Amino acid sequence: MELKLTGKKALVTGGSRGIGRGIVLGLARAGADVVTCYRTESEAVTSLARELKEIGGNHQLVKADVSDPAEVDALVEDCRTSLGSLDVVVHNAGVISHVPFAELPVEEWRRVVENNLGGPYLVTQRALPLLSAGASIIFIGSRVATVGIPLRSHYTATKAGLVGLTRSLAKELGPRGLRVNVVAPGPIETEEPAPAEVRERYQKMIPLGRLGTPEDVAGVVAFLASDLSRFVNGETINVDGGI
Repeated sequence: MELKLTGKKALVTGGSRGIGRGIVLGLARAGADVVTCYRTESEAVTSLARELKEIGGNHQLVKADVSDPAEVDALVEDCRTSLGSLDVVVHNAGVISHVPFAELPVEEWRRVVENNLGGPYLVTQRALPLLSAGASIIFIGSRVATVGIPLRSHYTATKAGLVGLTRSLAKELGPRGLRVNVVAPGPIETEEPAPAEVRERYQKMIPLGRLGTPEDVAGVVAFLASDLSRFVNGETINVDGGI
């Protein structure tokens, strides 16, 4: 039993940094052809393009804002042109901020909701015509969806919304042979390391004694993208070290 993605065609939103970058590189190394999008030009985009070229395969980086319907349409058209169809869609793009609920401006509520929940809605809907039977839709949620966290009520609400969206779509799209699942990371250390005191606090809370890495999340995404998970549908898989 092997995890192989050779011949799979994937779209990963928000793939230039952090967890998204780990997912893009993990899928590419497993043999998938990957289209990913980013919002702003940066060295992270340039270095990702370089790494994907070294891995080999048919990979594309596209500038797109997933909260903008026109830009999502253009992104999906890029997928159609370069890949023809899609076997995997990973919704990673999102935004976050830390604001006391009593002071949370309606503009910031809308920004977070439109990106974290509206983006997955737009991309999934627009990509449906490209999804082949057996395709896997994967939402990157968060462990906070079920436990909550102060100052992030708007962010937590969107991640909880992805769980409901997943359960409904799993039932609605299942007859088409499409699977829909959530991967919910816990504390993950990316290229922007957490402060020492934060890392120490989480290490005491996590039975495995460490923060997660983007590669830890990417491994679960690769499983859900593969045929090994062909009977996994409507689930939320926590990747949190047992916190």
